[in-house]
Amino acid sequence: MWCQQEIHLPEMARGFHLITHDVARALPCLSDCHIGLLHLQLMHTSASLTLNENTDPDVRHDLDAFLRRLVPEDLPYFRHTLEGPDDMPAHVAASLLGTQLTLAVRDGRLALGTWQGIWLGEHRHQAGPRRLLATLNGCEAR
Repeated sequence: MWCQQEIHLPEMARGFHLITHDVARALPCLSDCHIGLLHLQLMHTSASLTLNENTDPDVRHDLDAFLRRLVPEDLPYFRHTLEGPDDMPAHVAASLLGTQLTLAVRDGRLALGTWQGIWLGEHRHQAGPRRLLATLNGCEAR
């Protein structure tokens, strides 16, 4: 089976946001998949996707704080500044973390570890809504 769905996420504040349930809820075909792979592609270059801690929001805060220190907005050698001081650092953060995830599917659900969740990393102060392209490939439930 193949299923492809565009997922629309609302505008979110800068930082990391747990979107696991948003992804699963947007994919009714997931429940028909016995075994497969779900590929998620973020259709933007100034945000990211990552798989990480799904329970303690301090982890999301700490990763955002680390990235802000690693790639601050005031680096004097950035040339790409027409879209604001947060844009080029957002592109760097998105490149470091990536904009795609491939996740296993088992028995109609995402096969995530106990403490794993899908995060959207929003690296702009005011970015607007985001889009994900979700492509599911697998065998239907028996």
